[in-house]
Amino acid sequence: MSEQPNLGDCLRNLRKHHGWTLQDVSHLTGVAVSTLSKVENDQMSLTYDKLLQICAGLGVHVTELLSGDSKQPAARTRRSVTSATTTLRQLTRNYDYHYLATDLVRKRMVPILAHARARTLAEFGPLTPHAGEEFLIVLKGEIELHTDQYAPVRLKAGESVYIDSTMGHAYLSVGEGDAEMLCVCSGDEPDMEKTLLSITDGQTTDH
Repeated sequence: MSEQPNLGDCLRNLRKHHGWTLQDVSHLTGVAVSTLSKVENDQMSLTYDKLLQICAGLGVHVTELLSGDSKQPAARTRRSVTSATTTLRQLTRNYDYHYLATDLVRKRMVPILAHARARTLAEFGPLTPHAGEEFLIVLKGEIELHTDQYAPVRLKAGESVYIDSTMGHAYLSVGEGDAEMLCVCSGDEPDMEKTLLSITDGQTTDH
């Protein structure tokens, strides 16, 4: 009879299977790197509550974590239907964001419905860079895209653009009313959604 892998081995196998560092797991779960390291090296155990916290952060069931079998990834059968409970609104100086499918963790894409509010670069402020890539299509109105590498370009409803998000960029409304856009961001970070939210967190407004 094969020996059942311990918690440390299971956690390490799962982490390496997904290509996560200890820092990545700590960011996703809120558990200190030092604690995770001790668990992986069998220097400490975890309470059940802490185990559930890790599983919730990594988006796995307890049985999946403790099985120790990470050779074959589980089939992806997730889905998210847009509703008030799966949408997170974030109002900033330049955009009115609606993050979609927030009930899914570790998404490879982050879909965002947004309204561009700023109308000039002076109003917008410094161009915003972040990790990854993004695709944007204008749903209503007209926008002007500014980047730190290309001349500005205007896009009307139905027109789209794909950019490397590492360029500083800004979307300005140049038509009547605030332009409405659907933007899909992607990147190699383990939780792209949290990264994007943290970038704009300091720009939030109550108005």
